[in-house]
Amino acid sequence: MKITLYCVGSLKESYWKDAVNEYVKRLKGYCDFHLIEVSDVACKEKASLKEMKEVKDKEGEAILSKLKMGEYLIALDLGAKQYESVALAKRLEEKLVQNGSNISFVIGGSLGLSDALKARANEAISFGLGTFPHQLARVMLLEQLYRSFRILRGEPYHK
Repeated sequence: MKITLYCVGSLKESYWKDAVNEYVKRLKGYCDFHLIEVSDVACKEKASLKEMKEVKDKEGEAILSKLKMGEYLIALDLGAKQYESVALAKRLEEKLVQNGSNISFVIGGSLGLSDALKARANEAISFGLGTFPHQLARVMLLEQLYRSFRILRGEPYHK
């Protein structure tokens, strides 16, 4: 079973790195996990909508160039469907069975995902209506993946 996470940007702060490393370590007992980062594109503070779209498009192109043909991709997107933990675990199980035990996720940069990347995604999920830093979204996704695997194996998890 293989899970790939595509992310825009790399983590700079040690506390984000520590959290990600902890969940990656925990996930190793459940799946073959891969993290692929692409560089974020600099965006000036008061960028126009056009400039922000250009940044998202460049970041999206970088991720799209890394995707393999037929890869099942789930995007993290603010307006997408939300799942409680047990439902997410069941959805993950469905997709792993249907897609030969391989699923990929994508987290955009600070401006979000490009339209092309959203269009390429097979589905999208959200962790709520709040806006979270993309570094935190990475940790939240990894925690939910870990929790999902524990649920699917009937192992105890914090409710």
